[in-house]
Amino acid sequence: MASRQLIEERLRGSQPGGDPVKALIAGLEPAQAVELRKLLPAEFSRAAVLVPIVDRPEGLSVLLTQRASHLKHHPGQVSFPGGRMEATDASPWDTALRETEEEIGLARDHVSLVGYLADHFVISGYLVTPAVAFVREGFELKLDLTEVDEVFEVPLEFVLDPANHVARERRFGGHTFQAFDIPYQRHNIWGATAGMLMTLYRMLREG
Repeated sequence: MASRQLIEERLRGSQPGGDPVKALIAGLEPAQAVELRKLLPAEFSRAAVLVPIVDRPEGLSVLLTQRASHLKHHPGQVSFPGGRMEATDASPWDTALRETEEEIGLARDHVSLVGYLADHFVISGYLVTPAVAFVREGFELKLDLTEVDEVFEVPLEFVLDPANHVARERRFGGHTFQAFDIPYQRHNIWGATAGMLMTLYRMLREG
């Protein structure tokens, strides 16, 4: 089971962003990501998401949202709170905090930054920086229902258990590759969100 101490140790000193050539896609192994990167648009927009790990007495859990079903991009999908970086944002961390407050009303004084995962490309044309943070208990949420249908938590122990990583064959641009879904109760975590969680899993497993 991943402890708070292990997460802090693995992410210590991590910096946001980096070389876009090294960005991951759907949590794939780096060699696969390099091949698929050639098929994505040369131009991309910067975005950031918060990977909120709630520190509860019974254990750590990951806070996730289900996007509103009427949205143009990724309707109804499970995702982390976040969005496009604005010119007024000083950093990906500022973007992640601002978007999280706007989407689900999580106050930033309950959130503390741990570090960053590698950037991830999403097919809709964004290069996303995941900011991992601990969330202390006692927070209240107020959802923006134009963007989010619901919020739920998944035990981190469940997310990190390989028995819950369901291999899926995906096709993109004539290429076939293996990604992973993480089904949990009535939700299916897949795509970029599952990919970022798989990146977290590999980082904690391998260092």
